[in-house]
Amino acid sequence: MPTCLRLMCVLAHPDDESLGVGGTLARYAAEGVETYVVCATRGERGRYGDAADRPAPEVVGAAREKELRAAAKVLGVREVHFLDYLDADLDRADGREAIGKIVAHIRRLRPQVVVTFGPDGGYGHPDHIAISQFTGAAIVCAADPDYQAVGEATTHHRVDKLYFLAWTYGKWKAYTEAFRDLKITVDGVDRRAIPFPEWEITTVIDTEKYWQSVWQAVLCHKTQLTIYEKLAHLSEASHRELWGAQEFYRVFSTVNGGRTRENDLFAGLR
Repeated sequence: MPTCLRLMCVLAHPDDESLGVGGTLARYAAEGVETYVVCATRGERGRYGDAADRPAPEVVGAAREKELRAAAKVLGVREVHFLDYLDADLDRADGREAIGKIVAHIRRLRPQVVVTFGPDGGYGHPDHIAISQFTGAAIVCAADPDYQAVGEATTHHRVDKLYFLAWTYGKWKAYTEAFRDLKITVDGVDRRAIPFPEWEITTVIDTEKYWQSVWQAVLCHKTQLTIYEKLAHLSEASHRELWGAQEFYRVFSTVNGGRTRENDLFAGLR
């Protein structure tokens, strides 16, 4: 059994770490697990507060990077790394290059567990879908001793477990009521979330003790607060409902299996 447990979350934008896996990061950091966030973009094309005219992408990106680092500190994340891709362009990135960058982080940090978005990107976001695909490929390549990423010389590493974020209908309902209609239009087609059925959820993490940390991390994303304005008026009970548990789908595991629902991403590794 490993003596040092490490969790890596590979995500697309600043605020994914708080809204997506904030409770999980806070819980495991508090338990002594080394937690890491790899973010593909700096959210350069996201909103910038109430500004009528958005500043240049590099200005927005610098602000959002600062916000992510502040949120990560609240959540106890040990390190934050960026892949340096442009927001909304990730699905057009050079796949070999993106995979190689993630491989380099996997081999250097050597996590047992990796978390990323599911194949639908949560609600069809192309950046989320792309980072899911790149991460899955990178895990395979990182374990191959014959694969060499440009500019990295560390030895191969086999990830033991891969998880997708897997919100249920109830969780998505709570999110949309607290935020807005989670919809994105791609190539003229509206995309929305298709929640995981309850029976497909393999893992539920109890994060109720950490809901206040998640809320404080969300508040770090000041440029995005116009999206989150409803959250400020939620009751404590509603905050607990949003952040009190997080669900995952176990894509693969080298250490356990079966249909018994886990309550720990490191089940089989402790």
